[in-house]
Amino acid sequence: MRVLLILVDGMRPDALPKTPNAKKILERCTYVFEAQTVMPSVTLPCHMSLFHSVDPLRHGTTTNTYAPQVRPVRGLCEVLAANDKKCAFFYNWEELRDLTRPGTLVFSCFSSGEKLGYDRANGIVSRAAAEYLTNNYIDFAFLYLGYTDMAGHRYGWMSDEYIKAMDDSFESIGQVLAALPDDYTVIVTADHGGHGRMHGTDLPEDMTIPIMILGKNLETGKTVKDPRIKDIAPTVAKLLGTAPDGEWEGRSLL
Repeated sequence: MRVLLILVDGMRPDALPKTPNAKKILERCTYVFEAQTVMPSVTLPCHMSLFHSVDPLRHGTTTNTYAPQVRPVRGLCEVLAANDKKCAFFYNWEELRDLTRPGTLVFSCFSSGEKLGYDRANGIVSRAAAEYLTNNYIDFAFLYLGYTDMAGHRYGWMSDEYIKAMDDSFESIGQVLAALPDDYTVIVTADHGGHGRMHGTDLPEDMTIPIMILGKNLETGKTVKDPRIKDIAPTVAKLLGTAPDGEWEGRSLL
């Protein structure tokens, strides 16, 4: 069993039925559209909560500037690396480098969305993930796609341009899935949603995210009660046969 976690930044669940490439993948998943992220519903705090399974007030990062933890909680990759699991990152927003501590990744691929454009950078990191994960044994991989969030800020959440960015992102996801070895379980989720041209509030449009899980022996259809972004790290740990950290607040979704 191996796990690939894919995060589509700023993905609202009510956009998925409007997105042809997402609908194709959704048909093969067990999923929930009512998962909740954390406040503030901002990219780096939400990612820190995803990987450390605690609220922002505990991990200390409350803006898109990383704040070193005063009372450190081990993150997902630290827990996995301590159990001899190999982890890899593929991402196009540089601030995510602080999600892991030095020495926990065996491979990392960064392509700057700010410099190249997130549409192009999405393709670069997706192709890199497909190639590397096909040819190298990795227990846990993280693929971050930032194009959708950029489109939301520039054109507005649920705009035609936003839906197009979602569809392009899921086209890349489909290409990665087609290349993956069949022993991978894949989780696709978001850090937050958005409204207008912003996010960061406690509005449902900002706080509600989807969680989609695709893998062997998983039934398709809607499942799981009261899911939270903090539940994703414990879910990955369980799939990989590793105990969650004792400080984590979430629970496995499976």
